[in-house]
Amino acid sequence: MKVLRVLNNNVVLAVKDGAEVVLTGWGVGFQQKPGNEVDTSKVKQVFVPENNRDADHMASLLAEVPLEYLDISTEVIKSVSAELDSPIGSATVVALADHLQMAVKRNELEPELSAKPNPLSAEVHHLYPTETRLAGFIVEQTNAWLSGKGIDPLPDSETVAIALHLVNAGFRTEDLAETYLMTGVFEQLFEVIDSSFDITIDRQSVNAARFITHMRYFFVRVHNEAQLYDGMSVLRDSLAVSHPDSVACAERLAHILSLRLGSELSSDEQTYLALHVARLAEDKGEQNKTQAHS
Repeated sequence: MKVLRVLNNNVVLAVKDGAEVVLTGWGVGFQQKPGNEVDTSKVKQVFVPENNRDADHMASLLAEVPLEYLDISTEVIKSVSAELDSPIGSATVVALADHLQMAVKRNELEPELSAKPNPLSAEVHHLYPTETRLAGFIVEQTNAWLSGKGIDPLPDSETVAIALHLVNAGFRTEDLAETYLMTGVFEQLFEVIDSSFDITIDRQSVNAARFITHMRYFFVRVHNEAQLYDGMSVLRDSLAVSHPDSVACAERLAHILSLRLGSELSSDEQTYLALHVARLAEDKGEQNKTQAHS
């Protein structure tokens, strides 16, 4: 490996097998210059930018994060990654490390503000139960590490922010803006379905989980300009006859999504929406019948 750029004593941009990577480790950049061979004995971690991300940008971010926070971030991410649908890449490790160091600083300077509930707490707990549970575990692990350093533990409110980082990993982006948008949109969609059928959907039911998973991939498809065009006209016609209310509700959802995302939904995307709406409405209807007979 050869050095391309020295960010500081502990972070260098290098080339490995023809690809740019970011190396971290105590003293890995000390007295190094572009073109030098990397002292691999000093390399602690190798970060590979995914999906054509800018390696220089990642290197600059890493240079701002203390190595100890990169280490704990890597450790806790490894402990939960097997339970997530999407693999967690380097960008999430770096983003979480940066978040943890800032959270510790904020907790030291403004503990009362730090402990305030996250405004998205209810939505995140309802929409992302798996990520919330894993984020709680990450907070526990981080606090055990902080305790060993004599640092005050992070408040439980950090669970929500960390859960959003885990959700964000599915988008392969360092920017949480789309994840915040997605979370708000999900809750709005559920509210429309609730009002359309005069029900209250259990956000943690199996069909709700399926709907959320479908919508998360829908956001990715919109982001990649790759909406579904599977030729679902037969299913669409069948739903129009068997579940007209669900089709009408799906049209309202599609209108909201078009406004929020700035992209018209394909007819197939609307058909899948109607199918999920029908499942959610029928699921709630069966629950109501069961309660009425009990």
